[in-house]
Amino acid sequence: MEFKEIKAKDFKDMVLAGRQRLEEQSEYVNSLNVFPVPDGDTGTNMNLTFTSGAKSVRESTADHVGQLTKALSKGLLMGARGNSGVILSQLFRGFSKSVEELNTLNAKQLAQAFQSGVDSAYNAVMKPVEGTVLTVARESASAGIERSEQTDDIIEVMRAVLDEAKASLKRTPELLEVLKEVGVVDSGGQGLVYVYEGFLSSLTGEAPVVTEDDEISLEELVQAEHHRNGVHDSVNSEDIEFGYCTEIMVRVGEGETVEETFDYETFRNYLNDLGDSLLVVADDEIIKVHVHTERPGEVMNYGQRFGSLIKIKVDNMREQHSELSGAEKKTAPDLSKSQHTKKPKETAIIAIAAGEGLKGLFESLGVDYVLTGGQTMNPSTEDIVEAMNQAPAKSYIILPNNKNIFMAAEQACEVIDVPAKVVETKTIQQGFSALLGYIETQSLDENVAAMTEEISFITSGQITNAVRDTEINGVSIKKDDFLGIIDGEIKVSHADRLESLIRTIQQMVDDDSEIITLFFGEAVSEKEAVDVLERLEDIFDAYEIETHRGDQPVYPYLISVE
Repeated sequence: MEFKEIKAKDFKDMVLAGRQRLEEQSEYVNSLNVFPVPDGDTGTNMNLTFTSGAKSVRESTADHVGQLTKALSKGLLMGARGNSGVILSQLFRGFSKSVEELNTLNAKQLAQAFQSGVDSAYNAVMKPVEGTVLTVARESASAGIERSEQTDDIIEVMRAVLDEAKASLKRTPELLEVLKEVGVVDSGGQGLVYVYEGFLSSLTGEAPVVTEDDEISLEELVQAEHHRNGVHDSVNSEDIEFGYCTEIMVRVGEGETVEETFDYETFRNYLNDLGDSLLVVADDEIIKVHVHTERPGEVMNYGQRFGSLIKIKVDNMREQHSELSGAEKKTAPDLSKSQHTKKPKETAIIAIAAGEGLKGLFESLGVDYVLTGGQTMNPSTEDIVEAMNQAPAKSYIILPNNKNIFMAAEQACEVIDVPAKVVETKTIQQGFSALLGYIETQSLDENVAAMTEEISFITSGQITNAVRDTEINGVSIKKDDFLGIIDGEIKVSHADRLESLIRTIQQMVDDDSEIITLFFGEAVSEKEAVDVLERLEDIFDAYEIETHRGDQPVYPYLISVE
């Protein structure tokens, strides 16, 4: 049986099947991490990203494929996490642009949409690397174009796309030496293959029917990830100041209740006074609101002044908290009332970090808002936008402190309606160093340049544990060894944590080094911290040694040498 036309319901089913297939295999995608360290989160990031897009598609009432692709694109854009998630969002952003005016899709239009997605993704990446998800997307799209010139059967075109995606994935180790050395295929490419598998299974009728009850919510997925990474809620129910988590979606200009023309600043400022954890995302058609408030009815009434309500969701967080003792914190930042009364400053600095100690250190150095996240917990574009919304300013500087957050941070800068720039800090240590270049009276561009220059003055080191046996860059690694990583490269592997730390520092210092700074992670006891400092002072007596309690997960020690 031939399949000649994708209608709105067909496309929605494809997206839901793709999401389900990716979710089923996300842990396997995580396991393809090149480095044998506990930060394999490509599968998690792609899964959370695509779940955000699928949620937007599922909630859409559109009976038009082009409109559904726009919903998918918006959901992916705001939900994008990690570089793999951002690239996935760009693939379907280009896909959407290609077909946004089409009510249905034929085989040629589907193939061209995949190609347009590839063009968009390559344009979004500053230095595209072959042997990655980009290669898999490009070669599979070409196969789809070629097949669409031979048949008008959509299933055959989608099968050609999938078959070439699998073949391209197998070739990725031939293009990237590090993949060949470790013996894995590209994790992002594998994630894309699973999405395409879901698409094809939906078209052929082989995919299980996904009902709304079967669909795990994005919030549940995020909470599960926070649970996996040890993020817990220590707030008592009675301490929750604004008890109702309220979400509405407004279709702008529609309905009999419209009284005002929508203005983003006016709208957001009004809601700012009703509670906290406010997020407003809007375009010409839809306003999406999330806020914690004591007056959910007033939020709904205010939304109706600008259009019709097409989604309403209100949860009593006090009841939820009482029922779910020890529940995880929401991804959205929890903010005090005083933060909402600040007048906008010229420039606000947003830093991303995990660990109460690191958070306090960043705040003491003038950071306006510290967004919880980092290794294994990459925040989404929407999370970063919300963090900026909660620190009122005329411009923003973002310190991602992790290279896997760069692209989501850049997307957040594009979404926000004020000037914002990313200082590309790859580590927490670089984030602290960058702050030394910030001068309040300088312009945004001047500060970004000065802060970027400061990064070059330090060497960053990390100690973590190996999650599997392997050999990389000539270093033989055994599972559970402690690894010393210097500026992104594994240099040391040893069974003893302190010995690994000492050997790593020995490779970091040189004749020009003066200061060694150590940040103790949550796994390091106070006794161990004292013993480590004494040992280091004996060995590295020619250097000044500073220590701080960072409380960071994943890395028992973070090291900075300058």
